[in-house]
Amino acid sequence: MSNILEVKNLSFGYKKDFLLFDDFSITLKKGEIKAIVGASGAGKSTLFELILSNLKPFLGSIKIASCSEVFQDPYSSFHPSYSLLNQISDVAPLDEMNLYLKSLDLDYELLKKLPHELSGGQLQRASILRAMLMKPELLLLDEPTSALDNVIQLEVMSMLMKHLDSMGMLLITHDLDLAKWCADEIIII
Repeated sequence: MSNILEVKNLSFGYKKDFLLFDDFSITLKKGEIKAIVGASGAGKSTLFELILSNLKPFLGSIKIASCSEVFQDPYSSFHPSYSLLNQISDVAPLDEMNLYLKSLDLDYELLKKLPHELSGGQLQRASILRAMLMKPELLLLDEPTSALDNVIQLEVMSMLMKHLDSMGMLLITHDLDLAKWCADEIIII
């Protein structure tokens, strides 16, 4: 099985004399969940920015398959002036949306609203919906369930895990129990 993510010998820091990553490597295949766990400021979100080519590494290489992401702050993930449904349909077909709505505890009518009309948890689940409808080979998840209560968190992660036959997931979390429950490997940075 080929890798959907290959990070080799990555070196990066915001200051040349203080590296967040020094010769860091990770690979991910379809069917795998790997969790990145670490203290605030350790570089977890920076790693995603590097993977998405929003930042350039000092050294190393990054190869990535088709990807979608769920960021920690759902309010920054949607434009405030357009309905969620419009924004989701701009990037993904809606034909499989009903497969996800129930497991994400979302109502279709809710998606017709503007982002500020939803709670943080509802907006985060809409962000997960959008990412799933994009049919990625790699799903990058930055604290995707932190705004959800424990029951919904479990349902959402269970739903995501049911799709591991078609993708792999790289999960950033502060929740070590969540990482232990769902990840094939936990990488502490």
